[in-house]
Amino acid sequence: MAEVGSAGRLRTRAAIVEVAAQLLHEQGAHAVTTRAVAQAAGMQAPTIYRFFEDKDALLDAVAEHVFATYVAGKTSVEDSGDPIADLRAGWDTHIGFGLANAALFGLLTDPRRETRSSAAAAGLEVLRARVHRVAATGRLRVAERRAVELIHAAGTGAVLTLLSIPPEDRDLGLADAMYEAVMRSILTDVPPLPEDGTTAAAVAFRAIAPTLPMLTNAERALLSEWLDRAGDAPTSATRNGEV
Repeated sequence: MAEVGSAGRLRTRAAIVEVAAQLLHEQGAHAVTTRAVAQAAGMQAPTIYRFFEDKDALLDAVAEHVFATYVAGKTSVEDSGDPIADLRAGWDTHIGFGLANAALFGLLTDPRRETRSSAAAAGLEVLRARVHRVAATGRLRVAERRAVELIHAAGTGAVLTLLSIPPEDRDLGLADAMYEAVMRSILTDVPPLPEDGTTAAAVAFRAIAPTLPMLTNAERALLSEWLDRAGDAPTSATRNGEV
């Protein structure tokens, strides 16, 4: 009976989250009230409080549910064999998700949100993995962490900017232009330009250093530290203020 009760609670909680997610998507965060959710779910309002302390807790659960589903879809996508193309595909998916889920995206990026999103953290891991594969090809002119931060910041900024513009006035080319600008700042040409060659080589070697079987753990750590320093060294372009 305890298992049945527990399963029943899980089903009720899931139903509440699903209904709240639909209201959030269709009408925005202001529509997600305990009364509205309870009515749509066919239950009494006090039932909501058995699962969620307040509206903010419910919205947090909704954000995690929807974004976790999105991230799971990204994670399950197989690599195409072209790390640069996969990076672009991930960008396009991120922009599309943000524009299709305006209220949710606003919740996830709200700096006042106290709860750190585990789904958002998982999404960043997907981005890190894609950037890591690019680094292994020798195409990064900056450290992996720097590349991830630039892409993440640019993607978030592009979505928020587009969401601030009425849909009929949006220029989706803005997101494309932002992506190209970021790529110019983090990728080398093919083959790498002479001034980028040392950094690109260091970043690429850094990507595979942890897997080298002939080194001890201490040697891998020391090598990674050296390569991090080399990867963070400014190129001639950054020294001249071009990036």
